[in-house]
Amino acid sequence: MASTSTQMASDSSPSMRRCLYDVFLSFRGEDTRDNFTDHLYTNLVRRGIITFRDDKLKRGEEIQPELLKAIEESRSSIVVFSQNYADSRWCLEELAKIMECRKENGQIVLPIFYHVDPSDIRKQRGSFGEAFATKYDYEENWKDEVERWREALTQAGNISGWHIKEGYESEHIKEITAVIANRILNFKSLFVEDNLVGMDSHFQKLSLGLRMESNDVRMVGICGIGGIGKTTIARYVYNQISWGFECSSFLEKVSEAHKNKDLVRLQNQLLNDMLGGGNQKISNVFEGANMIKNSVRFRKALIIFDDIDDIDDTDLSECLVGNHDSYGKGSRIIITTRDKHLLTMLKVDYLYEVEELNSNEALKLFSQYAFRLNLFKENFESLLRRVIHYCQGLPLALKVLGSLLCDKTISEWESELHKLEKEPEVKIQKVLKISFDGLDDTQKVVFLDIACFFKGEDRDFVSKILDGCKLIYICMI
Repeated sequence: MASTSTQMASDSSPSMRRCLYDVFLSFRGEDTRDNFTDHLYTNLVRRGIITFRDDKLKRGEEIQPELLKAIEESRSSIVVFSQNYADSRWCLEELAKIMECRKENGQIVLPIFYHVDPSDIRKQRGSFGEAFATKYDYEENWKDEVERWREALTQAGNISGWHIKEGYESEHIKEITAVIANRILNFKSLFVEDNLVGMDSHFQKLSLGLRMESNDVRMVGICGIGGIGKTTIARYVYNQISWGFECSSFLEKVSEAHKNKDLVRLQNQLLNDMLGGGNQKISNVFEGANMIKNSVRFRKALIIFDDIDDIDDTDLSECLVGNHDSYGKGSRIIITTRDKHLLTMLKVDYLYEVEELNSNEALKLFSQYAFRLNLFKENFESLLRRVIHYCQGLPLALKVLGSLLCDKTISEWESELHKLEKEPEVKIQKVLKISFDGLDDTQKVVFLDIACFFKGEDRDFVSKILDGCKLIYICMI
């Protein structure tokens, strides 16, 4: 059963992250600073990977806030576990913070086991056990922190990484750098507008459903009326998390392609994204379905199917979207649609209904387009209230009208608003009409009845009336 989010996420929910660094390096300075870690850092920087190394921070009893902030602002962390790593409480605090970011933000964690056994880290044996038991007596002197440190070591020890115990270090570093460069430098972001409004709140709520710390396959649905911002939200989420997957794909206007019998093109795009390029040749949708199945079933993939309106068609459901079993562990599938029932049919794990912007958010977004500022001009207060009321928190309407009224005088605003009361703006009407056109004939009749006779009435009251007429469509009300 899908869970639904219609309220604000708690303060502990993952928040929007601004990544300043590609990689955060965690290591025991006395063990590897002047050899392995230094060579690794040099190679990463040479490849254009922005890497944080704490050379300039002074060591002390307590870990410095600048270091914790650097971890939060990194897309990934490389932890170089060496013989004396656990001797440093600073290192253990770093590791605990890194694992926290992995859980809450989906940060990539890549462990390097440098002449140490991963099982010793998982079970805190050998030098990792001595630091807790006898050498520094962590259990006695820092008992409030020990549980966090032990849990972080156990989790990190279970992550697949590099076990360096023999061979040329230069070859190991070359391999590690290549893998990281492939993930970081090949990351392709999608266009999203500047100065987005309310996006932090959307991302927080969706993070609850994405559960990036889970290795399960999760399908998440984003639904709402046309112009509410579903595609923009999906693009933003893609940019925030796609670097944490082996492969990713954003398929736009799926229903339009399907109606135009262009499904093979989407299959080709998906295959090329999954396989990292090339030019896949697909003869028909069924051949494409089989190729997609073989390419994604063992990969941790992020795939966004944008704007799906009809899943009843076998081609669309079986030959493109698939189900949970179609994807590799840790994959995330995001679907945007105007049809809430469609997401139920797809058995999504989490359903997010996009709500309209509140009055403050609406005013801020509109002002960016109407005044090219976040703040509105004086003497426009009463006109702004009319515009905000007219738009009903719909981002598309706020952007279109903001652009329409930009640089116009108060009298021109009055004229435009008067005209809008009689005749809706064409761009807004066109988008909203798509939802209406997607209804069947009976649904259109019910919609017309509600618009003409029940506007502003209580939902339960309207449901009873329509039920009496055998015309109830609860999902429309």
